[in-house]
Amino acid sequence: MKQKRIIKGAALASLIAGAVALGSCTKKEEAEQVLRFSAIPDQDTTAQAERYAPAAKWLSEKLDIAVEFVPSSDYGASVDKFSTGDIQLAWFGGVTGVQARNEAPGSRAIVAGAKDLQFKSYFIANESTGLIKADAFPQGTKGLTFTFGSPGSTSGCIMPAHFIVKNTDQGPLDYYGKVGFSGSHDKTAFQVQDGTYQTGALNYSTYDRLVKEGKIDSNKCRVIWETPAYADYNFTARGDLDKTFGEGFTDRLQAALIGCTDPAVLKAFDRNKFISVDNSTFQGIADVMKSVKLK
Repeated sequence: MKQKRIIKGAALASLIAGAVALGSCTKKEEAEQVLRFSAIPDQDTTAQAERYAPAAKWLSEKLDIAVEFVPSSDYGASVDKFSTGDIQLAWFGGVTGVQARNEAPGSRAIVAGAKDLQFKSYFIANESTGLIKADAFPQGTKGLTFTFGSPGSTSGCIMPAHFIVKNTDQGPLDYYGKVGFSGSHDKTAFQVQDGTYQTGALNYSTYDRLVKEGKIDSNKCRVIWETPAYADYNFTARGDLDKTFGEGFTDRLQAALIGCTDPAVLKAFDRNKFISVDNSTFQGIADVMKSVKLK
């Protein structure tokens, strides 16, 4: 009898241990149900977490799941995090969105800002150049110093480079006297204004905001040309979201963003509203990327 009781006790202990292990596993799995998102650091790179905190809170409440913002050090890092699954959702530019979807097959572009389907870049110049705004590509910039933003930026590098080649039959390195990369749109504007570079290119939205905030003097740092429109920024979701969070989750996420009217969330992305898009929306960017080097 005594031996039987010991066996039963051991069996019970084993059962309890198994139950505890199963419970721990379940809790671990529940703890891992966190939607992590990031954004390309296109401006104000030192305050990403603060900037996107309202979006994380809003998404968490709307979707009834834990949501965490994960900062990215540069454009490439945001794509790498997406491809490895460290983040499942990201606010990309047109180029980084194409890169991310290529790296993680099955991923979907789900929304863009209303203004992103008619996005454009500004070519800007320091007042010392004497250049003024014109409808045609600024041929007077030939031989001057020029700065892009990040090498992976759609509106700060890839599309401006595309338009340079299209209008001059030369690459930027051949057309300009010296070419640099500021790293972000706001830094491009500041470097042209202070004369570090004579000319540069950045997205129109950042320039307009900096002028409105009084951080850029439009007389000292002038817009000299506006590019034709193209599709740019977008939220892209990994293809495995439904498997992780349940069938139909990606569609719920898309619907939530389209219906977003929260001023703090929209301000974080500098958008008035989000609209539905899909991967085909950015085919034009994908085509340009085949002919323009990213670095």
